[in-house]
Amino acid sequence: MSLSTPVIAALSAVVVIGAGTVGGSIAYAHGQQAPIKTMATVTIGSSSQAFEPDPACYNGGKPLDDAANAACGKLSTQPTKFRSLPVKSGDLIGVGIDPDSAKNGWRAYTNGGGGQGNTQIAAYQKDTTFSGLVPAANVLTQSRDTSLTIIRFDPKTADSQKPGIIAVWFIDLQNNAFPPAPVQSQDGSQGQGQDPSQGQ
Repeated sequence: MSLSTPVIAALSAVVVIGAGTVGGSIAYAHGQQAPIKTMATVTIGSSSQAFEPDPACYNGGKPLDDAANAACGKLSTQPTKFRSLPVKSGDLIGVGIDPDSAKNGWRAYTNGGGGQGNTQIAAYQKDTTFSGLVPAANVLTQSRDTSLTIIRFDPKTADSQKPGIIAVWFIDLQNNAFPPAPVQSQDGSQGQGQDPSQGQ
């Protein structure tokens, strides 16, 4: 039996793809960093953007230790270092998280909304991977920048008074219909930043 040229070409493509897959697996096995599977997705209007956790707020899938908690808390006070997305008051906003993170428990909130403190986009929940859509006007501040915080909890301590954290994402939602808020000076005597798990 002889093989036709198209069949030989197809088999060659399979061999090349298979070799590439094996090569990728070997690279990960030899100390190369595998892709991070912990992802959050922010949906604004009809577009979505996926993000890995902030490097200062991720410890390879293990709970953040004291040093990482301090670094993540410090980052929470530096919104100019957040990744940003454009938003309009008339948009709808939703947050999604990968299924493994959802099993552990997660929440998402902003520093906006009409009241004091934080406004929930997703209250603490398990197994649900998407918050649903909420009107942006309900969760934005009255200035250009609103901080969105997404937290994946450690399932072993998620129900405790001070839950452990596996990952945190900080996103700056930028509404260019408003001017930027005045820059406040950072007093070194102030704390190291808020504990993201304590946002209400």
